[in-house]
Amino acid sequence: MPRGPKGKKRTADAIGNAVMIGRIATGEIEDLTTDDGKNAAAVALGRMGGKARAAGMTAKKRSEIAKNAAATRWKDR
Repeated sequence: MPRGPKGKKRTADAIGNAVMIGRIATGEIEDLTTDDGKNAAAVALGRMGGKARAAGMTAKKRSEIAKNAAATRWKDR
């Protein structure tokens, strides 16, 4: 059985995950949160956000953003 970030056992199948979500919704078990109070699932989705944003951009737009970032980075040197 897979383990979560705190070493807790998690189910690997869809039905087990659905049951766990139902238990969280009814208050039988606590939702998984990180030490700073953020939802662990939301943090994981936030990490994927950069890839999704880049996939939705054209190559020209990505190039403009990269050039602007490089200019800002090298401005003081």
